[in-house]
Amino acid sequence: MIKIAIYGKGGIGKSTTISNLACAFAKKGLKVMQIGCDPKADSTLTLHGGTPKETVLELIRKKGKNISLDELVTEGAYGVLCVEAGGPSPGTGCAGRGIIAAMDLLEDKKAFEVYKPDVVLYDVLGDVVCGGFATPIRQGYAEKVFIVTSGENMSIYAAANIAMAVDNFAERGYATLGGLILNRRNVPREEEKVQELAGDIHTSVIGTLPFSETVQQAEELKKTVIEAFPDSEMAGEYEKLADAVLEACRKENT
Repeated sequence: MIKIAIYGKGGIGKSTTISNLACAFAKKGLKVMQIGCDPKADSTLTLHGGTPKETVLELIRKKGKNISLDELVTEGAYGVLCVEAGGPSPGTGCAGRGIIAAMDLLEDKKAFEVYKPDVVLYDVLGDVVCGGFATPIRQGYAEKVFIVTSGENMSIYAAANIAMAVDNFAERGYATLGGLILNRRNVPREEEKVQELAGDIHTSVIGTLPFSETVQQAEELKKTVIEAFPDSEMAGEYEKLADAVLEACRKENT
């Protein structure tokens, strides 16, 4: 099982990237599980045609821990298995605790043993890497971390902070950094700035996604690019990125 956490600043296109990667992996014949670890609970929306699903925290509030796996895990486009951790009502608690609760419950229910996914993707907000948001790294759920960034200053700043957190946990034998994914915003010196960041944090840019209206068109349809426009150039870009991510993970294991 390949276990991947993908971090990035809010609004960078992280969930869009992950959902398209999930579909690209599934098209290769892999069984994929995508776990949304953002309190907005929007990671898997385009995998469900824009229909939100109940989050783990919502289910716990309603039923305690008397929840079936069928309620926790839903099936989206291309058979991708979807989980949304969720978060507390605004101003009422720590958002990171939703991730911890979701991970604990999935473990209690033996979700990974039951579904036997080939690839698990954790979609994690990266503006602040607190204890809860670091759970996929520090508890050994993820083995490899990729960071989605653009050349915008705040995105680069967030990516550097995430890399620092990964480095701290890597020293304890947990997840290691697999590389950067450049999601272009067409800002000045974008590629140069992201390459400089890669050098500073001792990693590489494993893939670059062009700015494309096809992404917005697919989101208007409430679908991933790969589902809405499977023959488009942008779908090809996501499939190429999926190959690069798999290659980076397999190198670590050889």
